[in-house]
Amino acid sequence: MVADSANGPGGLLGAGDVRALAAELGIKPTKKWGQNFVIDPNTVERIVRAARLDEDDSVVEVGPGLGSLTLALLPHVRRVTAVEIDPVLASRLPRTVAERLPDYAGRLDVLNADALRIDELPHAPTALVANLPYNVAVPVVLHLLAITPTLHTVLVMVQKEVADRLAAAPGSRVYGVPSVKARWYCDVEPAGNIGTTVFWPAPHVESGLVRMTRREQPASRVGRAAVFDVVDAAFSQRRKTLRAALAGFAGGAPVAERALVAAGIDPSARGEQLDVVGFARLADALASARSADEVV
Repeated sequence: MVADSANGPGGLLGAGDVRALAAELGIKPTKKWGQNFVIDPNTVERIVRAARLDEDDSVVEVGPGLGSLTLALLPHVRRVTAVEIDPVLASRLPRTVAERLPDYAGRLDVLNADALRIDELPHAPTALVANLPYNVAVPVVLHLLAITPTLHTVLVMVQKEVADRLAAAPGSRVYGVPSVKARWYCDVEPAGNIGTTVFWPAPHVESGLVRMTRREQPASRVGRAAVFDVVDAAFSQRRKTLRAALAGFAGGAPVAERALVAAGIDPSARGEQLDVVGFARLADALASARSADEVV
């Protein structure tokens, strides 16, 4: 199929296709669900390339909307599970795929659900590839990594500010809670920037691609939840030293200082200077320091 400026090639959705589908369904993109539909076929193809998928991958896509990225994914992977919170969009997606890519329609499953409330996913997904709503991007990524140990690859398009935070290294001005928690599961790297004109409606900010690759989790006696609590406490008062920021959490500044010293961390350091391995050591040391304090 030869595309004009409004319609996509090879079954993909162009700007005219997206608007026609939205009009058919009586849909106006809503801020509530962070809906900004991709109208540029080149962008969805770029996302698929950046994800570095292979034909055996089972992909979960969150927020497929009208199906722009779904259509680009299906020819390249074994299966796509699309999780869509909007019931109108969820019910239309299988028909869109059947109409535009009938040979690949059998590879698609659609779940009408809130991705943050899902406890498990079918088909043991190996990759998460999504244009994520800006308002829930980080919670969705962390939740799906937590409940789906088979995920080895993540490629998400998110607000540029969110992309920068996820990919930030220790010491960076924007390094913070999302940066540390993402690295509990994965190596994280930026994978490119996306302008505003490829969306309808056009957002007020640019987007960024982030690639994450699963790796072994840091060694920790107390586990992920306890480490994440320490991360939250350390960044809750960003301008303070770790000794001061963790005083209330630890049960007093002296307990916090003992734990920091035991973990090999300067008590005058700040949270943005620690990598995820340092936070894991600190969480273990805090648990030991609290126990010793209780015994005394």
